[in-house]
Amino acid sequence: MTDTTYRIQGATGEWEVVIGLEVHAQIMSKSKLFSGAPNSFGAEPNTNVSLVDAAMPGMLPVPNAECVRQAVKTGLAINAQINRYSRFDRKNYFYADLPQGYQISQLYHPIVGEGELLLDADERAGIPAPKTVGIERIHIEQDAGKLMHDQHPTMSYVDLNRSGIALMEIVSKPDMRSPAEAGAYVRKLRTILRYVGSCDGNMEEGSMRADVNVSVRRPGEPLGTRTETKNVNSVRFVMQTIEVEASRQVDVLEAGGKIVQETRLFDPDKGETRSMRSKEDAHDYRYFPDPDLLPLELSEDFVAACKADLPELPDAKKARYIKDLALTEYQAEQLVNEKGWALFFEAVAQKLQNLINLPVHEIARACANLVMNEVFGFLSGLGIEAGIDKVTGEPVGCLSVDQAAKLLKLRLDGTLSAPLYKELFNAVVATGDDPEVVAKEKGLIQTSDTGAIEAVIAEVLAKNPGQLEAYRGGKEALFGFFVGQTMKAMGGKANPGVVNELLKKALA
Repeated sequence: MTDTTYRIQGATGEWEVVIGLEVHAQIMSKSKLFSGAPNSFGAEPNTNVSLVDAAMPGMLPVPNAECVRQAVKTGLAINAQINRYSRFDRKNYFYADLPQGYQISQLYHPIVGEGELLLDADERAGIPAPKTVGIERIHIEQDAGKLMHDQHPTMSYVDLNRSGIALMEIVSKPDMRSPAEAGAYVRKLRTILRYVGSCDGNMEEGSMRADVNVSVRRPGEPLGTRTETKNVNSVRFVMQTIEVEASRQVDVLEAGGKIVQETRLFDPDKGETRSMRSKEDAHDYRYFPDPDLLPLELSEDFVAACKADLPELPDAKKARYIKDLALTEYQAEQLVNEKGWALFFEAVAQKLQNLINLPVHEIARACANLVMNEVFGFLSGLGIEAGIDKVTGEPVGCLSVDQAAKLLKLRLDGTLSAPLYKELFNAVVATGDDPEVVAKEKGLIQTSDTGAIEAVIAEVLAKNPGQLEAYRGGKEALFGFFVGQTMKAMGGKANPGVVNELLKKALA
């Protein structure tokens, strides 16, 4: 296997980077983990707070069954061990945004055990071969609130809306060896979570964030002391954190210093990490079983129902696209990376099959090209990240499944030439009208009228006697010249196949 290790060249030799990630994924549910308070983003401060979240005396937590189900489904999606017995523990520490003074989590008996995640090969990202990253566990825990220090010069404010929201902490093994692998891991994990429906993966809203564990060592030596950089909220920042922190550790070690096990923060504006606090060990938190919560005991039927509820996952969908639809590996990867795009692609292909009689693989390739070239290109030109509307399931600010299928039909049945197809795509996106109506209104439908095309060909040959003589003298490359002149004379609306056929006869 090709060595994909990311190495830093220091003054005294090479250093290898070792990376592990703890991803906190907010579980999609209507209410919080142990209370009935709403789980919604963007509400006014301290409006989604129950007496349980505020830790009022006498309030007891009650586990949210939907959060348990989502965690089990996520574990199944990464081929992990589902523990039939799990237990909640109290993690004791005082934060101003954690009213009860402890966090309910799982340490000794997590709900999900070891699993794995496959990173796709990506030469451009520096991952030349598929790589498996081990996952140590997934446990469920409650989130803390949010402190705001910039609202008043002498006071801090607390918003408890987030307090008690259910999180899955997905802990990887220290198997990653480069920023590229870590970035690919986060992207792949986010894709799986979105397919499962257990987390929306919106890092900008804080519903998915990563704690980045980094250490460095000489190649072949034991693991070094690691640091943990907390709450990194984008794939790009995860990769930058690794580069910055690894370089810092190398500088410290080469200067004769030692790496201290600590928690750090990443400052994207300054491009640096800075110390936050010394890194605690498990015994520092005084974990013990939560006396208010019974252990979770999952039945075989419950786990089987969770498994039956799983959708087709990205790796399986990619393999099907390549095998059954004859898409390239690159096309398949691009389409399955986001669940919404895969569903849009499949919906357009299904609609198109009802409109035109062509082999399945031809329809699939045409639909893939529409999504990857026209749709992605259009959105990129507007500076819009390619995305799917959560309500309609269609491209944001672009075209519907019905419009896409009709547009492709006009191209595949010969009604539109390639240039006219692109022109019609832009017109449909701009107007939102039916492609067939727009094509007629704008006169974009290409002609296969042999009489009209033959007349234009005769004019072209009459106007270019020198080229005609040269062609008949053996310069057959001039055939393309005559095709171009004919298409130009007909405003690009002649059927290229008919033009080629009639030109061959005329030139003969």
